[in-house]
Amino acid sequence: MRVYDVVAEWDDEARVWVATSDDDIPGLVAEAETQEHLVDRLRKLVPELLELNAHLLVRPAELHEFNIHWKQDQRAMYG
Repeated sequence: MRVYDVVAEWDDEARVWVATSDDDIPGLVAEAETQEHLVDRLRKLVPELLELNAHLLVRPAELHEFNIHWKQDQRAMYG
C-alpha cells in the first residue's frame, strides 16, 4: 500500500482548511470549513484524482491511504 502526502493549511481570511499535494496527487486542491469535512472530501476526491491523472504518476496508483499534515498559523496577538 502506498501512502500519499497531503498538506492542509488554515486560510484565516477565507476561514477554511485548504488541502494540496505537491507531488503525490496531481491536481489536488480542496477546501472545507472543518477538518472533518476536509477529510470526507479527500476520501472521495483522492481516488478520483489518482485515476484521472494516472498518466502523470511515476508509480501506478495503489490502495488509497493518505497522511494529512495539518498546518495552522500560531500567531499570538499582543497589546
